[in-house]
Amino acid sequence: MSIKRALISVSDKSGLEPLVRRLHEKGVEILSTGGTAGFIRKLDVPVKDVSEFTGFPELFEGRIKTLHPKVHGGLLYRREDEGHVAQAKENGIEAIDLVVVNLYPFEETIAKAEVTLAEAIEQIDIGGPSMLRSAAKNYQSVTVVVDPADYEGILTELDDNDWKTTLKTRERLAIKVFQRTATYDRVIAAYLNKSQETESSFSVSLPLDTVLRYGENPHQEASLYGDFSEHFKQLQGKGLSYTNVIDIAAAAELIHEFRRPAVGILKHTNPCGLGADDEDLRAAWEKAFETDKQAPFGGVIVCNRPLTVSLARVISGIFTDVIIAPEFESDARAVLQKKKNLRLIQVNESFAATLTDPTLRSVPGGLMVMDADPVALGLDKIEEKVVTDRPPTAEEIEAMRFAWRVAKHVKSNAIVFSTNDRTLGIGAGQMSRVDAGRLAVWKAEQAGLSLKGSVVASDAMFPFADGLIAAADAGATAVIQPGGSIRDEEVIKAANERGIAMVFTGHRHFLH
Repeated sequence: MSIKRALISVSDKSGLEPLVRRLHEKGVEILSTGGTAGFIRKLDVPVKDVSEFTGFPELFEGRIKTLHPKVHGGLLYRREDEGHVAQAKENGIEAIDLVVVNLYPFEETIAKAEVTLAEAIEQIDIGGPSMLRSAAKNYQSVTVVVDPADYEGILTELDDNDWKTTLKTRERLAIKVFQRTATYDRVIAAYLNKSQETESSFSVSLPLDTVLRYGENPHQEASLYGDFSEHFKQLQGKGLSYTNVIDIAAAAELIHEFRRPAVGILKHTNPCGLGADDEDLRAAWEKAFETDKQAPFGGVIVCNRPLTVSLARVISGIFTDVIIAPEFESDARAVLQKKKNLRLIQVNESFAATLTDPTLRSVPGGLMVMDADPVALGLDKIEEKVVTDRPPTAEEIEAMRFAWRVAKHVKSNAIVFSTNDRTLGIGAGQMSRVDAGRLAVWKAEQAGLSLKGSVVASDAMFPFADGLIAAADAGATAVIQPGGSIRDEEVIKAANERGIAMVFTGHRHFLH
């Protein structure tokens, strides 16, 4: 059945003009409400107000406009059912074949800093979701469009298909509707939940982003939901797997900590080297790579400046799984394109806004929701957090800041030796903090790097003095750690005895 009548009511009017004009050219009767009707009239396109169509006025400052049997009957009655057709005719209900609706901007409203509860409630759409759900339920006969991005494709299909949409398209669009209304309701529920003293429930509904190559292992299937691809654009290479996505997120979060030009190398989400340099990104790479020349094999490289051709030539000689940068110079792309399986990922500025999103993790029978940990804490007024007799030098303070930012992204237990522009030894994921320290020292030795005059960062407190003593014996002259152990005084005493400067941040950064 071709489209003869359309109901259009949108808050987002982007892309609406060509759709409306084409519908008019094809003789489609257009029904609309409020601001959308006014928009259409300004295009010199005939439009009938829904209140005229239903014979019932808008009420309560527009709270009721489309909640009427002539609207929902026109959407819901089954065209192939003789009884439905007879009832529709008996009650003066005319078919509505196309619904174009997007919802009041509730998400935008609550994003405003000073929005009141009353203002938020007024942006809860009632008629829009109701029409969308009615139309989507009857997708066998009704085409429903909730996303302006679909307008052009719909017009193309109508022109190519005798002014009809296919059942497959109507089904796809209906699914999109239910995904959108589910998300809309979830956002409203979450906002109202937060206005109460305690949150009683949590739900999430996200559209499919990508079907991944496989999960953590090739025998596991995996899919990615949400808008990951809006923040990370794949420029070349094989499709992403589950672990690739996790690695990309970890790398982007790590490099975001640094304002100076920096390069990081990660393996299994753990930093295995990070370097910074004010002048040369390739020099930053050399510092990162020297920390550990074995672990980068099959790893992830990330930088916070456009990837240069000079750096591309160097890293192209190493087997790398993923390279991430805000941009890639054209000559650098030409070099890296020779490695067809290498995944190049461009990270967009929009990524930064996601860092405050809550962290979700599934557990048997449930889901844990945790506040984000977007910033390395405890680095402000660091001079006031010294707990030892000797304060750190200016150079040691800068090295502490560097090491602490890296340690935040190393799996616990984590120990990081560094200077103010490069890592020297990293110990990750050990059951004992002393073992993490030993591993970091051993890695530095394997890389031929001296720890003399370095600083050390511990992601959590030293429970005993032995970890600090081992760091001092390895050559560290300053320590940054959260503090908070019942044996803090013993640790401070050991530092003083060795002339070590130590800072307690007052914050830990465990990462599991």
